[in-house]
Amino acid sequence: MLPPNVTHLSCILCGWTTTDPWAWSCPTCGPSSRMDVHYRPTGDLRAAVADRPFDQWRYRELLPLPVGARLPPIQVGGSPVSDAPRLAEALGVRRVVVKDDGRNPSASLKDRPSALAVVLAAAAGSERVVCASTGNAASSLACLAASMGLPATIFVPARAPAPKLAQLRIFGARVLRVAADYDTTWELCQRIAERRPWFNRNCAVNPYLVEGKKTVSLELADQLRDRMPAWVAVSVGDGCTYAGVVKGLEEAHAAGFIPFVPRVLGVQAEGARPLVDALDGDGTLRVSAAETVADSIAVGHPRNFLKALDAARRNGGRFVAVSDAAILEGMRLGARLAGVFAEPAASATTAGVAEAVRRGVIGADEDVAILVTGNGLKDTATALTAVDGPEDVPADEAAIERVLGA
Repeated sequence: MLPPNVTHLSCILCGWTTTDPWAWSCPTCGPSSRMDVHYRPTGDLRAAVADRPFDQWRYRELLPLPVGARLPPIQVGGSPVSDAPRLAEALGVRRVVVKDDGRNPSASLKDRPSALAVVLAAAAGSERVVCASTGNAASSLACLAASMGLPATIFVPARAPAPKLAQLRIFGARVLRVAADYDTTWELCQRIAERRPWFNRNCAVNPYLVEGKKTVSLELADQLRDRMPAWVAVSVGDGCTYAGVVKGLEEAHAAGFIPFVPRVLGVQAEGARPLVDALDGDGTLRVSAAETVADSIAVGHPRNFLKALDAARRNGGRFVAVSDAAILEGMRLGARLAGVFAEPAASATTAGVAEAVRRGVIGADEDVAILVTGNGLKDTATALTAVDGPEDVPADEAAIERVLGA
């Protein structure tokens, strides 16, 4: 059954509604449709959360939590925000606020939907949780499943970075590395999961997982209140996170946390930009191969394309694309000017703000919140290509003094 605070699910294409918690697609619109979760009015949510711990369960009235659900024992959410005036100056805007979701247990924003996935899987009595991922969703699911004692099977594409694979194996997940790209890997995982009594954590088909992602913007609104920036920027792959960020901001405004709904800037890589082209064009999805250093957004076929596009139109948001060179520069800028080491996909967001300012999408007198979706230690190999190596010196004091003097 749906939890008492959830009224129904609805198809984002035709508006069909249902109270069946397992109706993850519309019978009329078919498997390409996406469902949205609707809640009862929350009342004074600001007063309700005042004495609660600062984690993602703080907003439980806006989460599809079963009655008496067992929650993970490790904290998810509650990531910090910080002002970054030097980064703002470099990007050409009035103010930049950075929310570092790399502080989550497996070091990415994806811990938020994964935490909800394992809660729902445990409540449903599923024997296993499963997902396909370029890396972060995989490592987050392995981490949260381990904390709950749930078996996990993870499908990853051949290009998944070694540090993320290390996380998967150390958490004890079964890892199937597919000799293919992410899109093929996702399709294989989907078909295999449908034939087994497994709980599918793939956000594009599971309507509840976007609800976990939206907590990042609910938190941001809770933290900033009347100081909320005009823009929130986030990197985009499948489109699930973008849709979740917009929904969280809308719900935060409805609950009275913030005086307006900020516009959301979605950032893609030049080598994987289907949402940019769709929103700037006729709205048609054109699937293509994906090639970028930012593995977490190397998605040529975004599975939550419809929900992301709908969110962008509703929000008045924009999408921009940035080169790999700009992503590496964004990595350097974020680390050196804000003290936040972001992985390539998260660094794309910084690069995207610079691009949006250059194109006049974001004005020089506006302020921006940058969502850092993953820690830079997730992909140190790419980080090392963005910087010079160390200076090698002999173990000799006089020689080192000569180097320093020069």
